Amino acid sequence: MPSLPTKSFQAVVASIVTGMQGRASNLINFSQGSALRAIAEGFGGVFLWFQSLVLQLLMAIRLSTSTGIDVDTFTADFMPPVPGTNSPRLSATPATGVARFTRLTAGPSSPVVLVGSQVNTADGLRTFNVYADLTAPTYSPLLNGYVMAAGFAFVDVPVVDTQPGTGGNIEQGQLTVMASPITGVDQVINVNPFINGIDVESDAALKKRFSDWILGLSRGDMYGTVAAIEGSELQIQWAIKENYNLDGSWRQGFYLVVVDDGSGNPSTSFMQTAQNAIDAVRPLGIELAVFPPTLIMVTVAMILTVDPTYDHQTVVGQVAAIIAQNIDGLGLGNDLTFTMLCGWPYTVPGVVAVNSVFINGRTGDISSISTKRLTQDGMNTFVYATIKCQSAVVS
Repeated sequence: MPSLPTKSFQAVVASIVTGMQGRASNLINFSQGSALRAIAEGFGGVFLWFQSLVLQLLMAIRLSTSTGIDVDTFTADFMPPVPGTNSPRLSATPATGVARFTRLTAGPSSPVVLVGSQVNTADGLRTFNVYADLTAPTYSPLLNGYVMAAGFAFVDVPVVDTQPGTGGNIEQGQLTVMASPITGVDQVINVNPFINGIDVESDAALKKRFSDWILGLSRGDMYGTVAAIEGSELQIQWAIKENYNLDGSWRQGFYLVVVDDGSGNPSTSFMQTAQNAIDAVRPLGIELAVFPPTLIMVTVAMILTVDPTYDHQTVVGQVAAIIAQNIDGLGLGNDLTFTMLCGWPYTVPGVVAVNSVFINGRTGDISSISTKRLTQDGMNTFVYATIKCQSAVVS
């Protein structure tokens, strides 16, 4: 934005007083409460308003200084909007997860948790709705709900946040209130944290994607491919490799893209969306393939020394949860280093020492990029992986 010679309110009033006095033959009264002082100050307020309008306009006409809706309208003049909206900004997505509905006595009846039933967090700030998952073995299309079989004490049910965004990412055990009474069901709880809620695309992310999109127009290069990948999904992780097959063999005129949604096992629809977006900017005559990551499951074991003033089992549970959360959040292509793993438990109050640390039964790092072989150009080709925690055994 250009740098303007702006003036303060006092400077404007002083300029008016100086100008009027310089053109008058007699001394003019500009003391507090005088009519001319009031006129000068009134004009000064109008001047500041006009000055602020000019500054806002200058900010809005440049993408680098625009914020909020101005970023949307600026980019919408060039980029295609998200379907159903007037802006290219990617929308927020709600958190989803599994709520466990339980009864105190596993009797012979078969309670049904209906689709549309609501559950709340303990603080009442977030509400989750039960939705239909046709692939769930406990879901009954006839009853439009999930059946807790006779003799069973619980049924796991998928729920979705009624509000999109990261506010629905809750810790284990926070979903405890049944807003919709269900006959035969006594309690509800989330046994695992919810972590997949995503906020609306930020101004900085949209500006960066706009830059990639502009640079990639009519060019089958890295800018165009990156812009296509970033615009396909709000939460997408990716890696690109040129001139090699997935098995590491040389293949000129071909490139592959590994994409992940953070789960390590992206859905078919996610993969197809990424494939379509990247294929739209693929140059003619160039081959392309999109692959999911290699999923590496790890089991962590360690022994803690806990301050005797703390409850040992509580600290152990907190450490296990943090380890699982941090490993699951590593993302595509990021290693799990042994030293990093050993440091996580010390973030929990009460941990004095960490001993006998093993990852999959051994010590050492877990690499998310595994070397396939040495290629003809002397460089290593890789298969990119996402590391996830299978279990964290802490004692």
